Amino acid sequence: METIKTDLLVIGAGSGGLSVAAGASQMGADVVLLEGHEMGGDCLNYGCVPSKALIASGKSAYGMAHARQYGIADAEPRVDYAAAKDHVRDVIARIAPVDSQERFEGFGIRVIREYGRFVGKDTVEAGAHRITARRIVIATGSSPLVPPIPGLDTVPYLTNESLWALNDRPDHLLVIGGGPIGMEMAQAHRRLGSEVTVIEGARALGKDDPEMAAIVLEALRAEGIEIAEEALAREVRGTPGAIEVETQDGRVFKGSHILVAVGRKANTDKLDLDKAGIKTSRTGIKVDASLKTTNPKVYAIGDAAGGLQFTHVAGYHAGIVIRSALFGLPAKASTNHIPWATYTQPELAQVGLTEAQAKKEYGPRLEVVRFAFQHNDRLIAERKTTGLIKVMVVKGKPVGVSIAGHQAGELINLWSLVIANGLKMKHVANMVSPYPTVGEVNKRAAGAYFSPRLFENETVKKVVRLVQRWLP
Repeated sequence: METIKTDLLVIGAGSGGLSVAAGASQMGADVVLLEGHEMGGDCLNYGCVPSKALIASGKSAYGMAHARQYGIADAEPRVDYAAAKDHVRDVIARIAPVDSQERFEGFGIRVIREYGRFVGKDTVEAGAHRITARRIVIATGSSPLVPPIPGLDTVPYLTNESLWALNDRPDHLLVIGGGPIGMEMAQAHRRLGSEVTVIEGARALGKDDPEMAAIVLEALRAEGIEIAEEALAREVRGTPGAIEVETQDGRVFKGSHILVAVGRKANTDKLDLDKAGIKTSRTGIKVDASLKTTNPKVYAIGDAAGGLQFTHVAGYHAGIVIRSALFGLPAKASTNHIPWATYTQPELAQVGLTEAQAKKEYGPRLEVVRFAFQHNDRLIAERKTTGLIKVMVVKGKPVGVSIAGHQAGELINLWSLVIANGLKMKHVANMVSPYPTVGEVNKRAAGAYFSPRLFENETVKKVVRLVQRWLP
């Protein structure tokens, strides 16, 4: 067995692990990177990238079938589902070199394509290698959670991992789980010609503001997607191509394929964490604010750390770890400025507190500012006026923003910047947006905050009248 000593060992070559490894190596650290599966992790191979590629295919088909409103004749799209999957694979292939083993070896990183397991507090074995490191970063990501529904193991089912190998379009896709993954894939498949039923045990898009989620759900139902809420699956039965899901209240849903999208679980089972004195929680590895585990030599980032499960969170965590592990500087992770988005059409995005959370925390000090998309000229021109932005404000400072509508995932970027840097509504109001753009929605929301202070304030009116008397 080869013995290796290094400054930093990174376990997992997903987005977070690759960011840590590349940053540390380019700053002069000796780095070893372990990956037992595919470089790029879930995001590149099964998650963010392929899902957005398939969404793009669905959006194209939908646009053809709904062109009349722009003066173009509607056309029935001829969907080639296998070709759409080829498009997905091509997109992955074009991005893959950025995450490739060769590229990271070019940074001077030792890349070992094996799974690792702890054999001591600072030592990991991976295949024929025994690696001792000054600091270790666990970036093993997460996998689809498959719930113990009776009968599920007797029928073929899909997850976000196995879905991409399917080249025959489902006639009727049953989706168990009404979260972001489930709703995105539901709409994409509906637009590509499948019948779709979403079966959600509680409330669909339940982690988002209910008012904003309702805007999205109404649009999805209008496209012909059946969304059954408060429908907890009790039993799955059937044969390939003829599957039934029965819920606790006795409803039965029939389809040809079933996609399980109820959440994800941290990949920790193979690590032998107890041998390194590393404790876990219900959702992942236990970490403190600096992302250190109960073993001070070991960090956990991204999905493995059991918090928000987004690629951009893993990248953010990477920066925290680099400051701490490489420079010994104090660095703490926070979540108040972390945005997320669901890429349905219309999109759904959030940063900071929702309205309900902000009311609970701030009570009467909270102001909620609203601006409807129907008042934005660019959105009127593009006939995409379904949407709303809500900004939760305390003493002039945004503490949360919820957006449902066209390009919500793009619009939320500005508010993430504002909240991350402690900026106020006046800073957004001072911004000048080119006309006509969707981005004016953000500025108009800020304007809605100041309008009553300026136009409905009697003191302001008195001052203006007084000044006018004295102006030459």
